Parts: sequence; structure tokens; C-alpha cells
Amino acid sequence: MKPSPGRVAFTGLLAALAIALSFLEGLLPPLPLLPPGAKLGLSNLATMCAAQCLGLPSALFLAVFKGLFALFTRGGMAGILSLSGGMCSTVVLWLLLQKTKASWGVVGVCGALTHNAAQLCAAYLLTSTSVLFYVPFLLLFGVLTGLLTGLVLKLTLKPLERLQKYLGP
Repeated sequence: MKPSPGRVAFTGLLAALAIALSFLEGLLPPLPLLPPGAKLGLSNLATMCAAQCLGLPSALFLAVFKGLFALFTRGGMAGILSLSGGMCSTVVLWLLLQKTKASWGVVGVCGALTHNAAQLCAAYLLTSTSVLFYVPFLLLFGVLTGLLTGLVLKLTLKPLERLQKYLGP
């Protein structure tokens, strides 16, 4: 089945949004008391929106796109961590959105915690057990950033859905 031009355009807009948010996040100074490389996860807003509005294939495309962006701009380790976290959290987000009536806060927190867990597993396999030191920090930070992304998406989803309708089916 061939995707509609509106669907392709909306996916492209979400991909551009994800890259722009990822780039802007990279400009922010490191947050105090957090492990190196910890980010707010604002680019996950695009993936969450895609999971809600377009379905799993488009959301997974965005996760891969973001992972490749990380690979090309920040190197191999960043690319692997982004891909592992992005793919796993996207599936969890989509399942929660399809199978439950969870709030955006819960969806955001579950997505962030899944993202962090997948990244920790990948880092553990690629480096050493010392990454387990990050677990308590990433649990707390995952809850806080997940709540933030859930809230931001709740506030911005209506305009994004209107844009999607404007672009066509």
C-alpha cells in the first residue's frame, strides 16, 4: 500500500522537528548532578506524536532516523545508544497508546525509562559494568523528563493533529 502524500509530508515534518530538537538539546549545557550525555529527550516528542497519529512503522522510522542523526553527528557509540533506546521505547510507547488509556505523563515516563534501560543494556554490553552506577540517576531523571515530554506533547498534540489534517490523509 502506497502512503499518501500528506502522510509522507507529516512524517517528514516530524523528522525535521526531531532533528531540530535534538540539535537544540545538544546546545544546552550539561545539567548538574546528571551522568554525562543525559538529555531531556525533547526529540522523543516527534516519535511520540508519530506513534499516536501515524502508527508504529512511522514512529520506528523516526527512531531510526534520529539514531542515524546521532551516529553521523556524535559518533558510533551515540548512534548505537540512540538506536537501542529509540527502538525499544517506541515500541513501548505505541503499545501503551494502543492497548491502554494511560495519560501522556505515564506514556512519557514509560518511554523515558525504557529508553534509559535499553541504552544502559547497550552500554553494558559495549563497555563495562561501571555503567550500572548510572541506574539511580537515570531512574529519577527518566521519571522527570518523561513527565516533561508527556506534558509538552499533551499541550502540542492538538496543533500537530490539525497540521496533519491540513496536509491530508
